[in-house]
Amino acid sequence: MEKLSIILIGLIFLMGFLAPFLRKLLKSYTGRIMALFPFGLFAVLSYLFFLLPDETAHLVDTGLKLLPEISLSFRFDGLSLIFGLMVSGIGGLVLGYSSFYMAHYSGRSKFYFFLVLFMGSMLGLVFADNLIAFFIFWELTSITSFFLIGFEHENEKTRQAALQALLLTAFGGLCLLFAVIMIGNMAGTYSLTNIYQQGFRFGAHSNYYLVFVLIFVAVATKSAQFPFHFWLPGAMHAPTPVSAYLHSATMVNAGIFLLLRLNPIMGGTIIWKTIFVITGGITMFIGAFYSMGQKDLKRILAFTTISALGTMVLLIGMNSTASIQAALIFFIVHGLYKGGLFMMTGIIDKNTGTRDIARLAGLLKKMPVTSIAAILSLLSMSGIPPMLGFIGKELIYDAKIQMPELSWLVIPLGVASNMIMVAISLLIFYEIFLQPKGKQTVALKQPEKTLPGNFLAGPVTLALVGLTLGLFPGWLENIMSNALYFIQGEIVDVHLSLWHGFNKVLILSIFTVAMGIVIFLFRKPIGSLVQVIIRWTDQYYLPERFNQLIKNYLHLAGRQTNRIQHGYHRYYLITFFTITFALVMYQLATLKGDWIPIYETSPIKWHVVMVLTFSMLAVLFAVFTRSRISAIIALGVLGYGISILYMFYGAVDLAITQFLVETVIMVIFVMVIYHLPLFATLSSTKTRIRDGLIAIGVGVMVAFLLLKARFINLEPPISDYFAQNSLLKGHGRNIVNVILVDFRALDTLGEITVLALAAAGVFTLLRLDINRKDKH
Repeated sequence: MEKLSIILIGLIFLMGFLAPFLRKLLKSYTGRIMALFPFGLFAVLSYLFFLLPDETAHLVDTGLKLLPEISLSFRFDGLSLIFGLMVSGIGGLVLGYSSFYMAHYSGRSKFYFFLVLFMGSMLGLVFADNLIAFFIFWELTSITSFFLIGFEHENEKTRQAALQALLLTAFGGLCLLFAVIMIGNMAGTYSLTNIYQQGFRFGAHSNYYLVFVLIFVAVATKSAQFPFHFWLPGAMHAPTPVSAYLHSATMVNAGIFLLLRLNPIMGGTIIWKTIFVITGGITMFIGAFYSMGQKDLKRILAFTTISALGTMVLLIGMNSTASIQAALIFFIVHGLYKGGLFMMTGIIDKNTGTRDIARLAGLLKKMPVTSIAAILSLLSMSGIPPMLGFIGKELIYDAKIQMPELSWLVIPLGVASNMIMVAISLLIFYEIFLQPKGKQTVALKQPEKTLPGNFLAGPVTLALVGLTLGLFPGWLENIMSNALYFIQGEIVDVHLSLWHGFNKVLILSIFTVAMGIVIFLFRKPIGSLVQVIIRWTDQYYLPERFNQLIKNYLHLAGRQTNRIQHGYHRYYLITFFTITFALVMYQLATLKGDWIPIYETSPIKWHVVMVLTFSMLAVLFAVFTRSRISAIIALGVLGYGISILYMFYGAVDLAITQFLVETVIMVIFVMVIYHLPLFATLSSTKTRIRDGLIAIGVGVMVAFLLLKARFINLEPPISDYFAQNSLLKGHGRNIVNVILVDFRALDTLGEITVLALAAAGVFTLLRLDINRKDKH
């Protein structure tokens, strides 16, 4: 069954690439037919869900290699199954929902292409056992979500929102890449299964804090944690099916999944608990608080998503068995009610033309099916029985009470946030589905009974699943035990039920609901206060601050580019030679060892000194002479002097080559000398002195470098091999010739080819020039 699951994931990827062709073939049925693949995967995973034994994980290696030593393998355990079921199940419903919602949008083929690839990427991320593969799928979700958020790219705000999401999540992705590489190096493997089996714990490692910071940034950017939370409300510019999928089960939960995956090897440290509890707590409260000041239904739900993500990060940071269990249940709860509420928003928007809660009223009578599904989802969001959301809230409170060292912080923040969730749920129900006194109802574009079944199936199905799991939570116990075993490393006997007796947790729940009702009753003064605070904080409006930061960065980069890439070639060379001189000389100064070992010294040879003296005089003469022909002759003297030095030291072949090259160059110089411009003073005395000093410095550097390199043998010299095998294998006594013709024949052939091409090019240019002159 695991292999069948991988095949279906591969087919989902393939279906994404074939989406443009399927769209032409299937037309309006595209979404519904495509939904069969994730539903098929959901069925297979459901089979594994109920039959996977405790303490068991299945590893499937596909045999595909990402790198020579890194294979693409998939891991099936309780954690991956929970996320995989949510991704595939909600994904199938979203595809069916999209068939009607996107019917009148242009670019539907592009929409299905990116949505299905996004789904496949999220599934790959959830089941990946290899950390490198995990990172690749992580980045694919960022890229595909960028195109989905920016689907209506004609709108400037849509483009800005998509760019913000991409820049932040891509930055987190880079941090994740560095963290993955470091984890692989520390553990000696990139396989999560192998790391778990080794029992490797990173908390005591010297690089733990650096890895932790990188993981924190990756999670905070992907899962919209404070202070990176601001990109998520902007993602509401995406079509509603994208919002429903992105907020409920996929991209924003990738960071949550990463924390749960790494918890066995990195969790439990003081910094883990401190940072994630504080960050999650702040995010949880900010998201709930800001949802009170919104009128657009999608923005209200977006801020409640931020609050829910903060809740899950806080619970994982607490790192107790109870808190991890609560986080897993709350992930399911949130995915079910949030997916349903977003789809409900899309149905209302399509049928009324607005998402503004101030303009909506009386939909309970006009759209009863949608209303009932929405009410069930709102009950789950409020944590009211018999929905699964009630069990999730009870588990969250229980986990917080069991952590006395943190309860003073997490309980007040949690209760306050949940009170606002209750108030928001009542506000949505009252403003949209009832008909407040004096409020006009909106006209429907078409009766609800004429809407397609696949359009209504999403919110209805998710609401009923939340109700069913609330009534029969025992279905989740087996898979929860398996997931907790691989997250916490201990066998946990999970018992889930709606009633746990009259205790502190129930008292907190009753208090939360009661205070939520109070907030709802005083919503107008409280809403006015929230609006005042929001207007005051608008001066620190993070999306605008981020946009300004990007603009300032681009402006600074432009100035720096103009300053560095100024177009003056001589300054490029000065910069290069100066920096190279400093770095090389520093390195040479720090190297140990003699410059010239005693055994390498030899008596001074006066004929060599004479040649060197004449060569240096020729250089000085070439620099200061005012005659071009004299400069050419002086350079020729230098070249012939080098040839003589080659002969003194037995390099006859090099000497002959140098003689020939020098002669040809001098002939060419003499031939073109009359076509060259006259000498002119184009620089000041100070400039020439500066250039001279740089040239002398580079010369000294090269001399020292060669001198030092001559007596540093990091590896055995290859010259010994050539000397021993030149005659035996190359059948030649001239070692240089054998190297050129036999040992590096392909190199020599390449050089000959390059020279031949260059000669052909020069010949062609000369012919063209001669022909042009003949015409004139």
